[in-house]
Amino acid sequence: MFKKLFSRKAAPEPVAEDWPQVPPGTRVYAIGDVHGRLDLLDALLARIADESARDPAETVHLVMLGDLIDRGPQSAQVVERLLTRPAGVDEMHLLMGNHEEALLEILDGAHSQLPGWIRYGGEQALESYGLEEAVIFGDREALVAKIHAGIPASHVRLFRSMVDYVQIGDYLFVHAGIFPGRPLDQQQVHDLRWIREQFLDDPRDHGVMVVHGHTITPDVDCRVNRIGIDTGAYRSGMLSALVLEGRAQRFLKTGEGIGA
Repeated sequence: MFKKLFSRKAAPEPVAEDWPQVPPGTRVYAIGDVHGRLDLLDALLARIADESARDPAETVHLVMLGDLIDRGPQSAQVVERLLTRPAGVDEMHLLMGNHEEALLEILDGAHSQLPGWIRYGGEQALESYGLEEAVIFGDREALVAKIHAGIPASHVRLFRSMVDYVQIGDYLFVHAGIFPGRPLDQQQVHDLRWIREQFLDDPRDHGVMVVHGHTITPDVDCRVNRIGIDTGAYRSGMLSALVLEGRAQRFLKTGEGIGA
């Protein structure tokens, strides 16, 4: 379906009739893994609001690709920010990442996962909720009780409301990827949130252009069948967004100033 290769830095001019597109009048902003970097998220949301005010579209979609929390310093503040639809956005779609999934599983009784979650960014998340002392745990049930008490119910509701994927036009937005060759209605949730090489290394046409995060690359990673936009915000300072309108693609990035 999509035969023309994407360049690494920016998409080429759309010349083929089978180039992926979103519906007329639609603009989509897809933002990669935030991981507790409220400063970077706010910079991109300000740009979206500015663009929407200067050049309105009929419908502006914001797709957050998951992993709002962990690793960076302001998980709680990022979640609080997204309890309300940002300015300039008509429809907001929050996808569940593997980090939100892990936290919910712990809250739902999978206490054995606590050490791993804390090691891979949960410590910073707990600190953002004012639970610094809770990180030094012995009694896992007691720690989970503190987490339940320390995370606002509105945040937990937001986590539970997150979706597995969103399709807009010829684009499929997921956190990690899809299992190649498997119809969308037969995809396993674990693959949508965790898959790596089996998806990343597969060159086949998926029937849609898959936009994903989860796997960090130094810059946006544009391939013939997928676009990866996890640029490691929590450690690189670069939070990336893909912007779609018609057949056009462009990118917004934080770091060395925000630019296309």
